Amino acid sequence: MKDTPLYHLGFSRRQLGSPTPRLALLCGDPGRSRQIAEATPGLTLVKTLSQRRGLDSFLVRLTDDRPLLVATSGMGAPSLSIVVNELIQAGIRQVIRIGTCGGIADGVETGSLVISRGALCRQGAADDIAPPEYPAAADPFLTVALVEAARRLGVTWHLGLTASVDTFYEGQERSRSSANPHLLRRLQGITEEYRRLNILNYEMEAGTLFKMAGVYGFAAACICAVLADRRHSEAVVENRKEQAIEAAIRVAVAAASQQPPEESDKADH
Repeated sequence: MKDTPLYHLGFSRRQLGSPTPRLALLCGDPGRSRQIAEATPGLTLVKTLSQRRGLDSFLVRLTDDRPLLVATSGMGAPSLSIVVNELIQAGIRQVIRIGTCGGIADGVETGSLVISRGALCRQGAADDIAPPEYPAAADPFLTVALVEAARRLGVTWHLGLTASVDTFYEGQERSRSSANPHLLRRLQGITEEYRRLNILNYEMEAGTLFKMAGVYGFAAACICAVLADRRHSEAVVENRKEQAIEAAIRVAVAAASQQPPEESDKADH
């Protein structure tokens, strides 16, 4: 089986070499995956593993020579669920999602970072993994590592709950920037409702990732760059986008570099 390529990811476990990487940095955009692998201080690109289906993946090494995987999940929870399933088959035991999001809470401004400690999970893919009431909780150890890295690097960060939903437009109550201005009644006012529940941000993958972690037995965490302030606008603020994404990447890599080798085996016991 080690020589058999994973169906969607397109690489085999043997291609990962020895020691096998145990931690994956996961993001939705293949361009961002390549950016992480090729242009991030503290990482050295070893090889491109696959560029199949837009799910680009790369083997990289930290400065202490430990291997990491950089992988692309695609947009949304259904695609992420396929990728994560195959990453676990490849031997991954820790996943840090590096994403983007819209801030909905007071003080969560564009350019800042949100570290999720758990998610309100409104996702169909997650319901195939576990019941709706199953907790979508981030791994506390990986989450604390992200917080500590953000503190050391001096970036603006927030820790709290995330709303993970399936759609970018209707599900996040976008009507002015959408082709469909008519929202279902249950979605009208949902952003204010979530704000009152002390939810910090919208994104589209973390809830399913966290439920998979609980069911499959691996550790998962999520850090997102805030690209839109949904208190005031539906639009992404383009002039702050790259800076915020680069900050999220730096924090995630710093957290990964602080993981003792034995930490990635915790979920196996």
